[in-house]
Parts: sequence; C-alpha cells; structure tokens
Amino acid sequence: MSNEARIAAIRAALETALNPETLEIIDDSARHAGHAGARDGRGHFKVKIVAGAFAGQGLLARHRAVYAALGTLMETDIHALQIEAKTPEEQ
Repeated sequence: MSNEARIAAIRAALETALNPETLEIIDDSARHAGHAGARDGRGHFKVKIVAGAFAGQGLLARHRAVYAALGTLMETDIHALQIEAKTPEEQ
C-alpha cells in the first residue's frame, strides 16, 4: 500500500470512530528512511486530531482511542505514530 493510500485509510478510520472536528495526518516516513523500523515498508505518521470524543479523557485514554480506531492498520501499515489529541475546548 502506498503512503497516500495509508493516509486515506487512517483518515477514514479516525473519522468513522472519533468524528473529529479537525484532523491532520502528516507522513514523516521520508525522515526515517534507513531507520531499522522503516525497512518493513510500514510508514511513520503524525496525527493531529481534535474531537469531542476526547472530552473527560486523559492523554493515555485518548491515545488508546486513536489506536483502537486504527485497529489492524497499526500492525499492517503504521510503524510509528505520533499523536496530538485534543478536545475542541483545548484548541
């Protein structure tokens, strides 16, 4: 799968599960070329997400929600994921 297709799959999964007000997905894979973890072909991504679903949740719970939404993509297409998860009030 190309990184463009991975970004589309990440976007679809997060939009379906968390209904974000804003969602930015940054492909950092090129910065990790040659990195041992990059050899398996999976990508390095940064997600900035603002969603009401995070209300009342701590940082760990928000990250778990993102990982749960991504499901098997974490095993098949994403090697590394940096998450910035906020509520609309925290923007």
